Amino acid sequence: SGNYYHQGEIRKKELEQSCFLLGIPASDVTVIDHRDLPDNPAVEWDTRLLAAFVLKHIEANSINLVVTFDAGGVSGHANHISLYTALRYKYCCFEIFILFPCVGCRVLVLESVNLFRKYTSILDVLLSCLLPRDALFILTEEETEQARKAMRCHRSQLLWFRHIYMLFSRYMMINSLRLL
Repeated sequence: SGNYYHQGEIRKKELEQSCFLLGIPASDVTVIDHRDLPDNPAVEWDTRLLAAFVLKHIEANSINLVVTFDAGGVSGHANHISLYTALRYKYCCFEIFILFPCVGCRVLVLESVNLFRKYTSILDVLLSCLLPRDALFILTEEETEQARKAMRCHRSQLLWFRHIYMLFSRYMMINSLRLL
C-alpha cells in the first residue's frame, strides 16, 4: 500500500489520481496490502506469495501483457526486483510456463541502464535505438508532460532527487524493454 513512511492511505489516493490522469479508472487499480509484502526499498518480497497474487490478478482480469522491472529494478529497489523475480518464477516454472501461453499473457521487462545513461534524457535515444531490445517506446513532448503530471500526483514521494529524475531521466521519455 506504499506505507513505508506510514503514508499508505495518502499514497493510495495519489496512485488513483495519477492513474486517472493517465486514463486508468480507479476500478482498474488494485492495491495489495499484505503484511508479508511491506513497502520497503530494502526488503525482498517472498517470490511464491507475490507470484500467486500476480497470477491471480492476471487470470481474474484476462490480462495479456504485463510490463515489469528487470533484475536491476531500474534503481535497485528490492520491491521492484521482487516483482521481476516473481514473474520470472511464474513464467519459467514448468506448470506456469504452460499456463502463461494458454492465457495469452506476455511479459515485458523494463531495461535497467547505468547511472550515466539513466540521466542523459533524450540524448540516450540513439544508443537506445542501436542496442538490441524487443520494444522501444519514445514519448512525444505531450506524452512526456503527461507522465510528469502523473508523477506530480505522488506528492508524498516527490523528494528533491525525484524532481531531478523528472527533468533528466531517460525513463520519462525513453523506455527499452525485452520479452521475458
